[in-house]
Amino acid sequence: MNYKKPNKLKKGDKVCIIAASSGLCLMFPQIYKNGINFLKDLGLEVIEYPTTKKSFDFNYNNPKFRANDINNAFKNKDIKAIFSVIGGEESNRLLPYLDEKIIKQNPKIFMGFSDTATLNTYFNKLGLITFNGPSIMAGFSQSHCFGNKFIKHIKTILFTNPSTYNYFSYDNYSEGYPDWGKVENTGKVNKLRENKGWNFLQGEGKVTGELYGGCIEVLEFTKSTIYYPESSFYKNKILFFETSEDKPTIANLRYILRNYGLQGVFNIASAIIFGRARGYTKKEKEELDNMILKIVRTEFKNGKIPIITNFDIGHTDPQLILPLGIKAEINCSKKTVRLIEKIYCD
Repeated sequence: MNYKKPNKLKKGDKVCIIAASSGLCLMFPQIYKNGINFLKDLGLEVIEYPTTKKSFDFNYNNPKFRANDINNAFKNKDIKAIFSVIGGEESNRLLPYLDEKIIKQNPKIFMGFSDTATLNTYFNKLGLITFNGPSIMAGFSQSHCFGNKFIKHIKTILFTNPSTYNYFSYDNYSEGYPDWGKVENTGKVNKLRENKGWNFLQGEGKVTGELYGGCIEVLEFTKSTIYYPESSFYKNKILFFETSEDKPTIANLRYILRNYGLQGVFNIASAIIFGRARGYTKKEKEELDNMILKIVRTEFKNGKIPIITNFDIGHTDPQLILPLGIKAEINCSKKTVRLIEKIYCD
């Protein structure tokens, strides 16, 4: 697909915040404001769209209102990026109300993860580059906990446009946050743990492909609808998945992966990446790796497609930003992952 690329950000740009999935801004205002302050510290002018001022119940009961925030944000030429407040569970209800024409004609940075995967993948299917990465309340609000490496990554991906970019594994990670109801927990994360790095389960040499994916449970929410891609869409894709804080069982993930196998995805995709599974014990992570191999290698007879697990994306912090639609290269011999084309048009 010939994707429409957005412009990179520069200091002074106007960016907006939307609550596409849930209205948690009013419930935990200190967490929300802390995330906004992170963007302001980057030199950006932050515009809060109407959904950020509405209650959880209002946003839930008004999917069209939420969709209009997105339509208006894309239509507004002054807005250079759209950031999601946080995830949820039913952003798929917005899809019938989104203005496809307006969105396609106005490519700009659109970023979030978890339930925002519905929108990231839909807009990518329409031909836009989108971004799987931190949200305002989950990631940006806690940015000071992750050190300069995280800040540098954010700045490099959003403000520069290198022809190649080498991803890396963070030294430490955290799972979840202390009680947001307590003001003293603003911007804090649970205890940092040592990160063991990525697991290359199989694959040889180099492969290339366009990045595509998101939260594996959320991607199921649009399956068999007009918003779900045809099987041929997965050709030459580096398909990435991550699991939510709900901690789906290994059995449930097995059933989902079998469905991808039946669609023929493993035969046409370039590679598979799994994010670090939140809430899993060391033993459960080993069981997850073994299950993935059993499905792909044993059941669907593909022992060549590269598979990486424990990648720094998803519901643990800090996470890397993956731009959907941008070509990447996986070198199984050197155990590296890098972007091999510019993200932006400028």
